[in-house]
Amino acid sequence: MKGALPLILAGSLAGGVALAQSVSDPTRPPNAAATAQGAAPEATESSAPKLQSVLLSPRRKLAVISGQTVPLGGRLGDATLVKITETEVVLKRGDELETLRMHPEVEKKLVAGKKSRSKDGGEKQ
Repeated sequence: MKGALPLILAGSLAGGVALAQSVSDPTRPPNAAATAQGAAPEATESSAPKLQSVLLSPRRKLAVISGQTVPLGGRLGDATLVKITETEVVLKRGDELETLRMHPEVEKKLVAGKKSRSKDGGEKQ
């Protein structure tokens, strides 16, 4: 019976290690695990730039786009980051502008009959 206890403990520890290996890091950029293991990232529509985070402060304006930190005025491939707001950024390639939204599936709609106030205090429909 003395030898059974160490075997039980070793078995339970091994199970815990195996479980810990299956949990992914939620802060890791997309496709980082596949790239770290030498696999090529999938070439799907997710290969389009994706806005993941924005940092706005009096001293810095940064956006995390597809895992890369880009400052305002910085470059992402052949595009320049020309605008950063709380929820979106604008990339410029030549004469073309591309807007990336933090939550592209969310669309704001004005409720009929409601009036909202503009930033200058005036009403707008």
